[in-house]
This record gives sequence, structure tokens and C-alpha cells, in this order.
Amino acid sequence: MYDQEMDNRSYSRREFLTKAAMLGLAAAVPGSLLAAGADPVSAQGSAASQATAGTAAAAADSLFEPGGTIVDVPGVKVGQMQDLTAMTGCTVVVLEEGSPCGVDVRGSAPGTRETDLLNPINMVEKVNAIVLTGGSAFGLDSASGVMRFLEEQGIGHPVGVGVVPIVPAAVIFDLSFGSAKVRPDQKMGYEAAKIASKNPVKQGNAGAGTGATVGKLAGGNRAMKGGLGSASVRLPNGLVVGAVVAVNAVGQVQDPVTGEILAGARDDQGQIRDALSWMIEQSAPPVPSGTNTTIAVVASNANLNKTQANKVAQMAHNGLAKSIFPVHTMSDGDTVFAVATGGVDASVNLVGTLSAEVLAAAVVNAIKAAEGAEGLPAYRDLASR
Repeated sequence: MYDQEMDNRSYSRREFLTKAAMLGLAAAVPGSLLAAGADPVSAQGSAASQATAGTAAAAADSLFEPGGTIVDVPGVKVGQMQDLTAMTGCTVVVLEEGSPCGVDVRGSAPGTRETDLLNPINMVEKVNAIVLTGGSAFGLDSASGVMRFLEEQGIGHPVGVGVVPIVPAAVIFDLSFGSAKVRPDQKMGYEAAKIASKNPVKQGNAGAGTGATVGKLAGGNRAMKGGLGSASVRLPNGLVVGAVVAVNAVGQVQDPVTGEILAGARDDQGQIRDALSWMIEQSAPPVPSGTNTTIAVVASNANLNKTQANKVAQMAHNGLAKSIFPVHTMSDGDTVFAVATGGVDASVNLVGTLSAEVLAAAVVNAIKAAEGAEGLPAYRDLASR
């Protein structure tokens, strides 16, 4: 059956900005956005740099509110459908006015649709929606349902005799979890687009993350439950950056702030063991190539064109590298889309840096919100021991 409940579990925004400040994000943000009277130009020397980072960390309480998700970005709505019996689903990001969009594929086993048109040399400038879905390549069919709904609303690229909705998509492989014969289809995609709203995004076992698992380097029986996560950040000048991600990685997930391994391959005692140890001991991974993947959308209300959006998508992959290890492997099809709905002037450097941080936070949220299923434990199950 389909489940549409909301879950607002969130990663600490203070931890988020504190780490970003220590990485030098404070220097990329105008002083007026951090604190009245701040002058980053005059900040020189080690003590001044530390003070700038401290100012950014102190600003965290006023900049961030817990429970933020990608729908905090103006012009972005999300709809999700899931089958909790077959353990699969899809997540649809609807862009109310259309948006420039870029994409960056880093994994070696991707499953995608309509990504070629996102190349800056190609004609179409805006997309109308993006689909993240389970079901491996079969799940790409759900994007046709999204197209059908948008066409009924008169939304799409005008072609003289009507409109053609532009709906890129990416998939995760979840066929080995739940039922291999039930996949997101046109009906599921249509319904997800139909219910898209500004309500906070449900996380964990929801949408494209319903059948997601992580830590499969030692085999599927030693894995843990992955899921869907989302996060957002808002600056005082009105810039909002958000992310939504389905975490289905072959590697482990770790907290980029504390270094704690949140989910990964488990040993005979059921405890998480670091991924590198498994890799060193095994001549070949016991998981087939292409049966994993982390897919995401990062969004902002910055004034960016398609070329700049592609650069943001590239930079956003750093968020996966911060939170997943190993990442971008031969067994993953990691893909990140970036959209910009417009309204606020911001540099590509700032938007890309924030996108990476927000995406890392969303990955952590996905794992912390996930619930154990099909015999695999989730983070919350091990954390309660």
C-alpha cells in the first residue's frame, strides 16, 4: 500500500554550519550575511581567521531551523509514492516555473533518462520536473507518468502542437530488496506528481529510498537499511539551498562532522566494520556491479544558467564524498542533478559549496530516519543497543 506520512527528523544545523565555517565557507559569504559590522576583508592572520569561523558558527542558531527540506527552496515541490510491501517507490521534484538544470554522473553504473539535453550546448534551457526512483532501469517508466500529468496541466516545452514536459530521471537498484517484480510505473509517477506539495519531505523508508540499502561490500545479508533524506539551509539575504537524496550505496555512510560510521557492512556479531577492512580482505566484492547507486537533486533559488547549474552539480558530489565511503565505485551509478529557480544573486562557488554541505546533511538524515526492513537493521536499531 502507499504511505504518505511525514517525517521531520533532521541533522543539526549548528553542526552543519560549524563544519562549513572551519572549511572556509565563512570567507565565501559576505560579512553582512554573517553578522552586522563584520568585515572579512580586514580579517588577517590566524586569530582573525578563527574569529571569522567562530562568527559563522555563532550565526548557525539564527540561520538554520531544524526540519528543513528541499521544499524550502522557492518554486520547488515534492511528491512521493511508495509500496511498502514490495519495498520500492519514487520521488518527484516538481519545478513550478521550470528551472535551468545541470547533472553530473560519477558512478560507473548509472541508470538515467534525458540527461543528454542538460549539456549546455543543447537547446532545452529548463526542466519541469526530476524523478528519483527505484526499480532499476524499469523504474524509468515512472517518468512517463510524470510527463502525462504535467501535459494535462499544460506544462512543458512548447512545440507548436502542444507541450512536451522535460523530465530527467535517475534510478537506484532495489530489485533484490522486497519484490523484484514490482517496480515504479507510470501510475506511480503520475500519482507522485499529482500530490507534489510544499509539505516537508518524508524521509527514511519513503519514495525512491523505500528499498534502499547500504554497506553491501560484504554481501547483501550483511548490509543495512538506507533511505531517502532531505535538508536545507537559508541565508539572511534570501538564498535557500536544499537537497533530496536516495542513499543506496555499496559503501558505508559516515557522519562528516564526527566521523562516526552510521551504517555499513556488519560482521558476524552484527556490528559495523569499516569498509576498507572488508575491501582489503576480499579479492572481489560479493555484490554484482550496478546493483547500487546514490541519486540526488540539489536546488537553490540562485540566478544561475544551465552551464552554472552543471558546475553546481559537479561540486555537490563533494557532499557524497564527505558522507559515503567508498563512493563513485564500479558498482554505483551516483548521479546528482542541480536546479536553480532564480530570484537571488549568488556566486556559483557559494551555491556549489552550500550544495555539497546540504547534500551531506541529507545523506545523514536518510540513514537516521530509515527503519529496518526485510531482515536488515537500520541505524536506529544498532544505536539502541
